[in-house]
Amino acid sequence: MEGEGEVAPRPASPQGDERLVMKRRTFLVTLAGGLVAAPLAVHGQPGGKVARLGVLLFSTPTTDPNLAALIAGLRDLGYVEGWNVALEYRYAEGRPERVRELALQLAALKPDVIVVLGGDMVPFVRDATSTLPVVMLTSQNPVEAGVVASFARPGGNLTGVAFVSSETAGKRLQFLKEAVPALTRVAVLWSPDHPDGEYRDIESAARRLGIHVQSLEVRRPEDFDGAFQAAIHARSEALMVVSSRFMNLNRPRIVEFASGQRIPLATGWGPWARTGSFLSYGPDLDTLVRRAAAHVDRILKGAKPADLPIEQPIKFELVINLKTAKTLGLTIPPSLLQRADQVIE
Repeated sequence: MEGEGEVAPRPASPQGDERLVMKRRTFLVTLAGGLVAAPLAVHGQPGGKVARLGVLLFSTPTTDPNLAALIAGLRDLGYVEGWNVALEYRYAEGRPERVRELALQLAALKPDVIVVLGGDMVPFVRDATSTLPVVMLTSQNPVEAGVVASFARPGGNLTGVAFVSSETAGKRLQFLKEAVPALTRVAVLWSPDHPDGEYRDIESAARRLGIHVQSLEVRRPEDFDGAFQAAIHARSEALMVVSSRFMNLNRPRIVEFASGQRIPLATGWGPWARTGSFLSYGPDLDTLVRRAAAHVDRILKGAKPADLPIEQPIKFELVINLKTAKTLGLTIPPSLLQRADQVIE
């Protein structure tokens, strides 16, 4: 779900017990980091009860790129942690083999709404419950992934926002080609376990642009070294990343590789460019995450997920890191800089 905040409030217990570092715990979190003994009425909740949200994360509450924006969106709608809403976290620390168990744990808690931050985890939540309302943030196409019937009427118990657009990846490659006109070989980091059309769209755009695409499949952290060596062996002239929670979690490692090889890195979410990659082109995720918070609000007030359309991006941002470009010895055409929503100098 990148202005995506990188820092989210740290879960805390009334005792401040060191056991907080243990995983798969239930946390009640406030924006200030403490607890309130007697929660007050919930805005829009019948009977004044505290709203309970189960939150499933691929990484952790402190490293998830969208959690802070979600909490801010809920706050804007009147939901304040520790006062009228409780967040009950389960997080996988980047280990996909743990997701199924964590999804089952959240479903067993029977929260009012389950929020899933990451498309890779959505099928596990779908399998864990067919009745509890689920709001998802996903960079996958949920229809192609088979988790909903359609964007307009998802059916079942899932709704949310999807960071997908059929032309985004191709335009990203086009921008890269404009910046590096002599570009002929691009390596693409992607995970076959993250089914969406972005890699396919990159291949299609590459054929039009006369660029050879090298597939670098990465499923686990230990796969990166081999992928990087393959890119070096093939003398790749640029690197692209297919967006996913897994890739975001390994962002520092990927940025460091591209920087060390002195090749431009093009990505889909803004924080990549703000932390060292050459350019990013993708949706305004903060806006989408806040729309997910609005879905949560509507469900808490009685709406059915089946009737809430899955929202898609309508605004896309081109961010160019001019400092990185200068380090790479690239001269960016003025026409490309003029189209950028943000230029980092």
